[in-house]
Amino acid sequence: MKYDILFAGPGCLDDNVDYTGETVHSAGGAVWFSSFAARAAGASVYAAVVMNPADRMVSDAFKDIPKKIIDGGETTHMRNVYHDATREKRDASVVSQSRGICTEDLPDEEFGLCHLGGLLYGDFPEQFLTEAHEKFSLSADMQGFLRHNENGSLKYHDWKKKLEYLKYFKYLKVDANEAEIMTGFTDRKKAAWQLKDWGAGEVLLSYNEEMLVCDGKEFYTCPVKSRNLSGRTGRGDTVFGSYLARREHGHAAKDALLYATALVSLKMETPGPFMGTDHDVNEYIKAFY
Repeated sequence: MKYDILFAGPGCLDDNVDYTGETVHSAGGAVWFSSFAARAAGASVYAAVVMNPADRMVSDAFKDIPKKIIDGGETTHMRNVYHDATREKRDASVVSQSRGICTEDLPDEEFGLCHLGGLLYGDFPEQFLTEAHEKFSLSADMQGFLRHNENGSLKYHDWKKKLEYLKYFKYLKVDANEAEIMTGFTDRKKAAWQLKDWGAGEVLLSYNEEMLVCDGKEFYTCPVKSRNLSGRTGRGDTVFGSYLARREHGHAAKDALLYATALVSLKMETPGPFMGTDHDVNEYIKAFY
């Protein structure tokens, strides 16, 4: 069977500490959130998950998503402490990190796009990028290239090889902070345009108030309209997974952005990955857009 999108990267255990002090232990990670979002948006998906196979909380969380569990030695384990009710600011630390993926780990299935859903620098070694680019169309989330595990502390650093590798990506995802680190621009449009100018394909930049896409010709923006933020964790992964699904199915960038922003707005009202339907998203669009 040929799948529309392969989501590859580490599975994750998350400790999310709310500003009230309440702690929730759950599965997490870019591959988890984005694969469910893409499926809800109409794509056929497959997940290549790097983790300790014994961590059933993570593997079971993928439920009926077709998947290959790749022995990563350890399972990546993150701790997020949120500062306030907006859940926009958080302190993150790394309890453990799995090994990086290699092309031999990838499933034998056919797929149209390979999305690199990383969490930390090292999840996708340079040799993997070179080999994967020769075989597949790629998309990537920059958090897996800017966030470094420094003895358990999570630190952001610019990607030294960005000018060499950005051109490999048909689609690129950054948040506002990552975009500033990479480009030096606080203006989100300037930052997205710079990433595009450096060779990236379409750039989706996430922000708490709106989502922005730059395709090299136009900018498209769409406001986030969540009624609460109890499901804030996984915002960027969810919006990008659903955006990729719509674009790979031939929807225009502007229309794909509207759909993906509505889907993530609805998702952020409930913790966990998006478990709704296409009907739910379209009803949300009718009600709020």
